[in-house]
Amino acid sequence: MSESYEPAIIIKDLFKTFRIPVDKSNGIKQSLIRATRGRSGFREFKVLNDISFEVKKGEFFGIVGRNGSGKSTLLKLLAHIYVPDKGLIKINGSLTPFIELGVGFNPELTAQENVYLNGALLGFSRNEVDEIYDEIVSFAELEDFMSEKLKNFSSGMQVRLAFSIAIRAQSDILLMDEVLAVGDADFQKKCFNVFRQLKKEGRTIILVTHDMSNVEKFCDRVLVLDKGGILAITTPSKASSMYARLNIDDSKPADFSGREEVSRWGSGGIQIDKVSIKSAKDTISPILKFEDEFELTVRVKREEGYRQKKFDVGLAFINQDNVTVAGPNSSLVDFGSESNTVTYSLKKLPLQPGDYSVTVAIIDKDTNEPFDFYDRVISFHVISDKPAQGVVAIGGDWDAK
Repeated sequence: MSESYEPAIIIKDLFKTFRIPVDKSNGIKQSLIRATRGRSGFREFKVLNDISFEVKKGEFFGIVGRNGSGKSTLLKLLAHIYVPDKGLIKINGSLTPFIELGVGFNPELTAQENVYLNGALLGFSRNEVDEIYDEIVSFAELEDFMSEKLKNFSSGMQVRLAFSIAIRAQSDILLMDEVLAVGDADFQKKCFNVFRQLKKEGRTIILVTHDMSNVEKFCDRVLVLDKGGILAITTPSKASSMYARLNIDDSKPADFSGREEVSRWGSGGIQIDKVSIKSAKDTISPILKFEDEFELTVRVKREEGYRQKKFDVGLAFINQDNVTVAGPNSSLVDFGSESNTVTYSLKKLPLQPGDYSVTVAIIDKDTNEPFDFYDRVISFHVISDKPAQGVVAIGGDWDAK
């Protein structure tokens, strides 16, 4: 087996349970009463239940799931902050957790002193911190504040400083818990560039996040957790679909004539029957020309009890890099209560050359929940004989005086 396929992390048969107090009274008398009644005063909460997976060296591996699914606990087990009840955790290489940025900071010390303190916690010598100090301060954009005590920093300033220090760690494996959300928009752009560079360097990165756009932008594979168990280890696009499904009210049936597609779900009642795309001159084709006329038609079928139900249609145009470049919807349009065919049209298709897919959702106009959500139901290719820049052509007029 080549080095590129050597596992950086091996997790096998991992279990973790926490004991949650059921009685806030912890005195001796209460303990004796509980003991005589055969009650422990605690209940067991299984956070992770029989988790097994591997992460390859150089892989950007995502972990997603709803709050309480066990994501952060899993990271803390990998970082040796928690100890598993049972199971194997094998780490091949050095590891740095970006779990709680700023842990180890002393608010009574200056920002400069905290750089050296945090650097020491990461294993840097004073001379090594000397060499990277200016880079740390410049990246954090805090040149004018380093002599201030950290307690006078805003939370955003502290996070920027902590992140700037942490990314200097030369570890083989990086654990990240929502760190892509640090700072303002400009600082996040810098963070994105850092992670792109780390990925190019072949570092192994574990990312826990709720942001599916970052999952699709960076990750190679994704672990989907729910209620402490593994739902799937799959592609970013399928993981994004599964995550969206988890966040929909699951009290309603989601049966689609026996099909169990992770890319399709909804409450039923009104279902997508057919999706088609037409270009100029009413030609139905998967190959379209840039700036030609464009039509996408969605035909639905209604079950009994839904004949008069109003709905909206939502679309997502996704390019070959898994980026959603446009998301039009019909929420401001009233189709009437008996419509079965909806058409979305453009006089000039603004998408630049490349491969695209379209996600279609049929949404209950009253509750805003999906009757039918079909991820990447249809694909097409755009060609052009004009020079192309960017993702879409926004048009516009030029004037000079």
